[in-house]
Formats: sequence, structure tokens, C-alpha cells
Amino acid sequence: MSPTDDLPPYFSINPDKAVEDMGAPTTTGTFQHLAEACARGRTDLTGRGLDDRGQKTLRRFSTWEITRYLIPVAPAHFRRVLRQNPNLPQGLTETEGGAKWFTLDEVLRLRAHFAAEGSKAKGYLPYRPAGLPAKIAAVANFKGGVGKTSTAAHLAMSAALDGYRVLVVDLDSQGSMTSIFGGRVADEWQTIFPLLARHYGEHLREDNRRRLDRGEAPQALDETLDEALKLTTRDLVQKTHWPNIDLIGAQLDLYWAEFQIPVWRMSSRGWKLWEALSTRLEADGALDAYDLVILDTPPALGYLTINALAAADILLVPLGASFLEFDSTGRFFDMLHATFSSIEDSENMAARALGLGETRFEWDAVRAVITRFDGAQQAEMAALMQAYMGASLSPYRQDYTALIGQAGEQVSGIYEADYRDFNRETYARGRAAFDETYAGFKRLLVGAWRRDELAAARAAE
Repeated sequence: MSPTDDLPPYFSINPDKAVEDMGAPTTTGTFQHLAEACARGRTDLTGRGLDDRGQKTLRRFSTWEITRYLIPVAPAHFRRVLRQNPNLPQGLTETEGGAKWFTLDEVLRLRAHFAAEGSKAKGYLPYRPAGLPAKIAAVANFKGGVGKTSTAAHLAMSAALDGYRVLVVDLDSQGSMTSIFGGRVADEWQTIFPLLARHYGEHLREDNRRRLDRGEAPQALDETLDEALKLTTRDLVQKTHWPNIDLIGAQLDLYWAEFQIPVWRMSSRGWKLWEALSTRLEADGALDAYDLVILDTPPALGYLTINALAAADILLVPLGASFLEFDSTGRFFDMLHATFSSIEDSENMAARALGLGETRFEWDAVRAVITRFDGAQQAEMAALMQAYMGASLSPYRQDYTALIGQAGEQVSGIYEADYRDFNRETYARGRAAFDETYAGFKRLLVGAWRRDELAAARAAE
């Protein structure tokens, strides 16, 4: 053995061999070839979950899954109710006398039956006060790779399995959430962009009325604003392979909004850009049509993220149990404080001068959530983070398991994975991490609705 055999690999690199291995210099055209290659790979990966029509389909759910995770009844009682009610969905069996499998549509029908005919002491239907609007939840952090989209997607799926009607809004121009739900978006006119443009167009139209009253020339509405004024939230919503999850998708052209919004703001300083998304969702009836709106944001504190955070009732901030992610998340909260307090100060200075009410941003709850957790390696760091962040850090941590890894490779969620591809223990352990995350989130959701419900009752007295 020579003395150089134990040296690390960065010693004794041969310059001539290094030049040979490099290949030709990279040009801008190389980026196009790489983008096209990745696009072909993306099409290949997403296409593996498509049916003969080129659409994603949601698997069926077995009696075991339904009675364990979806409808709180004993399997024997579940089967007895089906025998006594032949008009209810009976499911399909793949073998003679085998387990019965049901679509989620059928599960929702069965849940409604148990809620109407079963014990009133059991929560067959999720808590949802009548007469109150949907809650909006944003999932955000300006550090990428923290599990933001995965968390948002699984919360949407968890809520759908729980019986809620969910609207998912993808605000990230990378479009990962859109891919998970099989969305197809041709350009920015099928994203959230027209709603932001419409909000500005309506502001400009109102501002022009005031200009005319003062004898001033109005500002022209360009073709983009004219087109946006014709569109509503309903025009942008896509159905997904989940019967109770709808989607407003995203793609690369949505990033143009980050450049267009400040141009509009400079043209009209009175435009409250941070209200655009929330105002349009409310005005278009989305908060009545759904129970929950989930906003997946880009990994940056840009104008799209500010809109999402201003619209949100509940803010979730995913992060890993590492120093760098803890440090970065702290800076994210610092930026949130600087951004929203600056808006408040600016708006309230003018409001006080005019004798108007002041602007105050408020969220029902803000929670950080540890993702991709490895208890064997990160328990001490997680405990330290919990000590410093207290109740603002959710005690539920998303463990990384084989089930989560396989779901990521198949561009799907863990709830879309067939447990027969694993043993039941692996499946149960894999989904338990997200079940706990959803349980923590649902406590916030239910608590926020209940607080609103009690406030409304007091106001009516």
C-alpha cells in the first residue's frame, strides 16, 4: 500500500484528466436542453399515476382503512349496516369473499348515512359551524426544502378524508402542488394572477371615478386589466382526482406577478395589494363553497407570499430540526414582523389623519411544524427548539419513513399509497406522522371556528 492510498480524494487530481472530464463550456442553450430533459422526466414520472384518459385517479379504500381511519365504527357493525341497507354503496371485491374497497365518494356517502342514522355521540362529520366562512390556512417559510408543499398537500388530503371541502391554491410558480393534484395550467391566466389583476383593476376603476369627480383625467385600464375584470375564482378552479379537493394551479408564468404587482402599486399608492387574494376569495363566494382553503406559498417573502399571509387565518411554518433551519426560520419571523408592522404603520398614519379605523393584522394561530424528523439524530435539537419557541412550535413532528419516501418518488401523497405495497405496521407508522400533524392543525381549525361561533353568539345577545 502506497502512502497516497489513504489520502482523501481531493489530493492528487490530475489537471489534464480534470479538463477531459469537464467537457465543453456551458452556454445558455445548455439550460434549454436541461429544462427539456427535466420536462420529459417530469412528464414520465407524473404520467405513471394516470389512467387511460391521461388523468390522475384516486385509489379505493378498504373496509379496514375506513373503520380504522375514516368512520369510527367497528368493522362488524360497518358490514352489518351495509347488509341492512342495500341502497348504500357496497364496495368492490377483488377476490371471492375478499375485502371490500370503496371510492372516496362512496366513503363520503357512507359517512353521511352514519351521521344521520348512527349514534349522535360519535363525530361522524367534522365540526363546521353553520353560517361561518371557510378558514384559510397558509403554509410558508422562505427557506426551501423544509417540506412546505408536502405539508400543505397532506393537510389538504387529511381534511378531505375527514369530510371537509377543500380548495388548494398553489402560489408557487414551481407548480409542485399542482403536479401532486394532477393540475394542468397553460399560462398565468389559469393561476391566481387574474384575481390579483382584477382586484387592482377594480381599485383603479373606483379611483378613476374619484378622479373624474375632481375634474382630473382617469388612468387607462390596459388589456390585461380588462380581461381580468371578466374572471372570478370559479373560472380558475380545477377539479382534481379527489372528489372534495379543488385546485387553483400554478406554473412558471405566475412568477411574472412578482414584477407586475409593484408596478401597479407604484401607479396607485392607494391600492392595498395585500388584500387582493382575500378580497377576491370572499367576493367570489369561495369562503362559502369550501370549508378550508389551503395556500401553498413560494420559498420567498415576495408579493404572492404577502398576499397569502395577509389572507390566512392560520399560518403553519414547516422547518427541519437543524440549526440552519431554526436560524433561518427565526429570520423569517423577523421579516414577517418588519413587513406587516411597516404596512400597519404606513396605513395607520394616513388613517389617523383622516379619522378612519386603523389596520391591524391578526391570525387565529401561528405554529411552526418540524418536518423530516429523525428521532435518533435530532431529538436534542428538537427539544431545544421546543424550549425556545414554546407553544408556537407544534409538539407533533413529521417522522421520515419509507412510506413518505415512496410517496415522494411517485408524485403523490402518503394517503394515496396503497397499504398493500407495505406491511400494515409500516403503513400505519408512516401515516401516523401526518395524522398527528393534521390532528394538531384540526385543533387550531376547530378552536378558531368555535371562538368565532361564540363571538357571534355574544354579538347577537
